[in-house]
Amino acid sequence: MKEQIIYNLKQVHQRIEEACKIYGRDVNDVRLLLATKTVPAEKISLAIEAGETLMGENKMQELRDKDAVLRQLNIERHFIGHLQTNKVKDVLKYVTCIQSLDRISLAQELDKQLQKEGRNLDVFIQVNTSFEESKFGLAPSEVIAFIKEIKQYKALKIKGLMTIGLLDVEKEKMRPSLRLLREIRDEIYAENIEGISHLELSMGMSQDLELAIAEGSNMVRVGTSIFGNRFLGKEIWNENIAE
Repeated sequence: MKEQIIYNLKQVHQRIEEACKIYGRDVNDVRLLLATKTVPAEKISLAIEAGETLMGENKMQELRDKDAVLRQLNIERHFIGHLQTNKVKDVLKYVTCIQSLDRISLAQELDKQLQKEGRNLDVFIQVNTSFEESKFGLAPSEVIAFIKEIKQYKALKIKGLMTIGLLDVEKEKMRPSLRLLREIRDEIYAENIEGISHLELSMGMSQDLELAIAEGSNMVRVGTSIFGNRFLGKEIWNENIAE
């Protein structure tokens, strides 16, 4: 198992490096996030031992259940799934970044809890760039107004934008939804919003990471290509996988 994970990681990093070379990107500007939904802590540990330093979970329960193994390791943990406001307090015990901020009520609850704890938190704003009803995230037209509104919540540090692009067997059909996130970032920059000068893009998964890098991704969220398929049938396309 260890050898397979190490081999898979090398393959993924090679894909990232080749994409950066083709599209004129600095490989140091693209981070690999381990998407670890349903992956046992022991498997994640093998990837961390191999040098990975960033992972993302979709469920609070999995953060809690894996914490005993992972808390002592050099790993940065992000939350990349849909977050219910009643789970905020629990999730904050384990993560340094929420990548799925998509509504004011969640921003309010995060800020309230963080103020109590006397800490700040990095957040990415999730955008539904594929316009699919099955997916969470803000509509592209709502993002600028949303950023202006949540700037009042001082405990939230806006680090970037996140999307789950359109998944299709024809890869070029995926690209417009990835390009749109970059275009939204450019529109945000054009607004000259105080305090917003550099936004990372979290997009690209096992199926489309090369296209995401071509469109400016700074963080690709990869699970299946590293840990293997954990789902059957339609489940692998589920919104909550985010990898």
